[in-house]
Amino acid sequence: MKKIAFIALLSTLLFSCSKVKDGEFILEGEAKGIANGKKVVLHKQDDSLGMIPIDTTSVKDGKFTFKGKVKEPFMHLIQIEGINVETFYTILETGEIKMVIDKDSIQKTRISGTYNNDEMQSFTDKRNEFQATIKEFEYKNQSKLAIAQNENDQKTIKQLQADYAVLQKKLKDYVVKYIEGNPKSYISTLLIGSLFAEFEPDLQLIEKYYNGLDESLKNNTEGKKILKKLKEFKKVDVGKRAPDFSAKSPEGKVISLKETLGKVTIIDFWASWCAPCRQENPNVVALYNEFHAKGLNIIGVSLDEDATKWTEAIAKDGLTWTHVSNLKKWKDPIAVQYGINSIPKTFVLNSFGVVVAKDLSGKELRAKIEELLAAK
Repeated sequence: MKKIAFIALLSTLLFSCSKVKDGEFILEGEAKGIANGKKVVLHKQDDSLGMIPIDTTSVKDGKFTFKGKVKEPFMHLIQIEGINVETFYTILETGEIKMVIDKDSIQKTRISGTYNNDEMQSFTDKRNEFQATIKEFEYKNQSKLAIAQNENDQKTIKQLQADYAVLQKKLKDYVVKYIEGNPKSYISTLLIGSLFAEFEPDLQLIEKYYNGLDESLKNNTEGKKILKKLKEFKKVDVGKRAPDFSAKSPEGKVISLKETLGKVTIIDFWASWCAPCRQENPNVVALYNEFHAKGLNIIGVSLDEDATKWTEAIAKDGLTWTHVSNLKKWKDPIAVQYGINSIPKTFVLNSFGVVVAKDLSGKELRAKIEELLAAK
């Protein structure tokens, strides 16, 4: 009995040592070299308003403190009066957070004390190592590159570019490895979210990373943002780049949208069993015959299930452009990707693969094609 009582007492003492309860945080900062009275402002990112101040304190005896409540981990920023650095990052979450800032050595700022802040510091340290290596390479080779460019020394230029690409890939590989290996880290959600900023985001890869996250992060604000963006990017609309796809032609050759792009391209979703599609086909045939030589390409995506009926319809209607199909009717992955729930359905793309019009047929489609090709 005495042993049990002692263990219970010890557990109580250990628990009581914490300064915070669940849903609360204390951020204790050490401000080395920063004068008393200097203002310290805590900011939170708002999607509509940008950075908004949520609390203010002052440095006293080289220290500052913020206390409050949190519902979930969320990135915040700290600004200190008199320091020529815009912000210091911290993730507010339940627990005791420690921050050390040295006015004379800003790069040595440290954040710790809770799981996500420890993870952020560890990730930042490793990322900084890769970035330092890249900067060192740039510094050591800038003169060599300048000379090679001046002398049109393509061999040296290509070698330097290749070496630089290797260093960048190491950093990218580290980020990927971190995401895959840390499904419970808030940092992973920020890294996944940053992938949307690429010129052509790899939506399948982003979705894979999102699906690998812990459920707690999927339900976090950042996790919900990722899911929302995935849905937005997947929606094929005017002004957005048409997602690439590939499928087999009637001859069994795998053909992609990317390789069929012309000055203007029509993606035509149809099927042999679709009466309105077949009625529209003569108009599309006339359009193609008139404008193909001027840069119009068409790729037909059939929602057929029967390959024979598909190929017979192509021949009977005289559809001489590129055709592909997965022969899965409404479950065709391209149709799912493009959100197709009725046919005929058309998307008109410019030479860059960006959707400039959709759902056009007959005279309206002809007028749009004439307009786009005339502008070339």
